[in-house]
Amino acid sequence: MTRSRTLRRGAAVAGAAFLLVAGAITPAQAALPRGDRGTGCFDPASIGAGSAAKGGRGTDHRHVSSQEAKAIQATTRDRLAARGVAPAKPNQAGKPLLAVTVPVYVHVMAAADGTGDVTDQQISDQIAVLNTTYAGDESPAAADLGITFTLAGTDRYYNDTWHNDKNSNQYRKLTRQGGANALNIWLVEFNYLGIATFPWDYRNQGAIDGIRVLWSSLPGGTERNYNLGETATHEAGHWFGLFHVFEGGCKEPSGGDQVADTPAQSTATNGCPEGQDSCAGGGLDSIHNYMDYSYDSCYDQFTPGQAARAADMWNAYRA
Repeated sequence: MTRSRTLRRGAAVAGAAFLLVAGAITPAQAALPRGDRGTGCFDPASIGAGSAAKGGRGTDHRHVSSQEAKAIQATTRDRLAARGVAPAKPNQAGKPLLAVTVPVYVHVMAAADGTGDVTDQQISDQIAVLNTTYAGDESPAAADLGITFTLAGTDRYYNDTWHNDKNSNQYRKLTRQGGANALNIWLVEFNYLGIATFPWDYRNQGAIDGIRVLWSSLPGGTERNYNLGETATHEAGHWFGLFHVFEGGCKEPSGGDQVADTPAQSTATNGCPEGQDSCAGGGLDSIHNYMDYSYDSCYDQFTPGQAARAADMWNAYRA
């Protein structure tokens, strides 16, 4: 799980040069322009099974009750109406409902000895995975969300505390770049595969908006069954406003994830169990959906309903 690399002592991000040092924040780092701020927290109760080393995808966002989810839906409709945007409808023909480019800022939070210092090639490969998955290129059944990702900047820190995801509110506030439309990815070491923030939280806590991803889950990483880069795809899904496909379990036949074309599902998936049907009569579980907890190799699609929800969330909170 560890990898040591030669420490780099200088870098430039978004036009600002600063030193990268182990265990400290330099004045130049603290002076970096921040732009608008984002939000994030997560549910402390783990609900997923997976990798023995990391607890699988685990808990990767704050808990949202069914009551809050309904309130979010109402607020989203109001925000869309105020902007003169009609709610999106699932497009079965496959034409994307969005045509947006998302700038991505990658923050490599390596340890003082270089552990976690992923390569530039891995970062490039991760951006390529995001572009493939959000374009629906992994399966004929996948929806094209109309979202393109472009690497806007990479910075590297060598700080054991930050590497182990301690003081995460601090380091995110100090390093986050861009506005509500910018996806910030912090690569860290922790007991999760990833943790994400939601778009509707941006207004109140924009300073920490983005996703945290286990560094060894990037393409070519060492996290067994989770090293094809799909953790970032999954967490970015939350960042776009998507819930898990198993949200609400069998009690929500219409979809506790607020998406009609993902069948009700009683629990998170572990592995890739073909034919799994955990809620009788509702259709097979969405084990290939990026918003389940399946192995990376099992993932290959978003649905048209998820594409419509992502479009609404983008237009309401991130456009």
